[in-house]
Parts: sequence; C-alpha cells; structure tokens
Amino acid sequence: MVTALITVAVIAWICQLALGGWQIHQFNRAFNALCQQGRVGVGRSGGRFKPRVVIAVALDDQHRVCDTLIMRGLTVFARPAKIPAINGLFLQELEPDVIFPHDSLCQNALSLALNLKHG
Repeated sequence: MVTALITVAVIAWICQLALGGWQIHQFNRAFNALCQQGRVGVGRSGGRFKPRVVIAVALDDQHRVCDTLIMRGLTVFARPAKIPAINGLFLQELEPDVIFPHDSLCQNALSLALNLKHG
C-alpha cells in the first residue's frame, strides 16, 4: 500500500515537472515573438493560492500597443493568449480598471506592465 502511494506521488511529480516545463516553453515562445515587435512591459499578479496573471504589452515607437500576451491560471494548463481589445491603443489610453472591470488580478498585472520608461 505504501509503495503504491509513493509510486503515485512520484508519477504525479514527474507529470507536474513535464507539464510545467511545457508551459514555460510555450510562454517563452510567445514572449520572444512579442519582444520582436517593440518595447515590452511585463506585469504579474496573483499569489500562491490565487490564479496568477502575467500580462505583457509590446509598444511601437509611437507608444501604441502593437501586440499583447496574457497568461492566467492556477495550473500548468494555462496557455498564453492575446488581448485584442487593446491592440492599436496608445499607452495613455490604457486604463486597467476599464479594460478588466471585474478582474482585479488582471488590472494589477496590466498596471505593472504599463509602468514602462518613456524614451
């Protein structure tokens, strides 16, 4: 009985490592593509037992959003996605509480991502 429990725990741990590595690989590919498009700001919110949110925003030379990336979730099954609603907007037009009116974690992550140095 103890051997079976240990075996199940080891298999679950190995699956967690494999799926976590795959998730990181998917995020890195999406993030590298985003970095090719302009200056990128990244924000992260969430805690140990809350769903984490990572938002990255790429800006062109006119401080206009040219691409975005959002990844949110509590498990290794979270995948990077786009935020099409803010593409083409200027940095000054972005208001996290308007874009994500009912999601304080996304508001916080977007606020952190928008703290870019103008230059």
